[in-house]
Amino acid sequence: MMRRLALTAVASLATLTAAAPAATAAAGPLPLPLSLPLLQNDDAGTRLTVVVAGSGNPEADGTYELGCGPAGGSHPVAAQACERLEQLEAEGADPFAPVPGDAMCTLQYGGPATARVTGTWHGRDVNASFKRTDGCEIARWNGLRPVLPNVR
Repeated sequence: MMRRLALTAVASLATLTAAAPAATAAAGPLPLPLSLPLLQNDDAGTRLTVVVAGSGNPEADGTYELGCGPAGGSHPVAAQACERLEQLEAEGADPFAPVPGDAMCTLQYGGPATARVTGTWHGRDVNASFKRTDGCEIARWNGLRPVLPNVR
């Protein structure tokens, strides 16, 4: 879709340029748009905000920014977190998908830790909540480590 929009924008620019030779001669060259869609990357990258609370570890609780490509932000282990997200992408997994409603989960409690992850992952919107209230939720949390902290 982004490429289609980019081609449409380039075609529109070409039409404007071709239709205004007299104006161009009189007023000088037409200004270029501030951003050309063709030059924008289709993969908007990974930019996430991770908010962790109730982990029992004051160093783990807080709000962290994570950017990948290159790895950076205030996340304490940004490079490792980006590597994990790349691994999950390569496996075709969606680490931000909720536990299916019909999943059979063990009745165990992993503690009061919660996390919220928002932003974009490989250009896709992310708005996911994590908790450790049963075996499925614990596994989902652990599968996203080190994006989410190790809690006990």
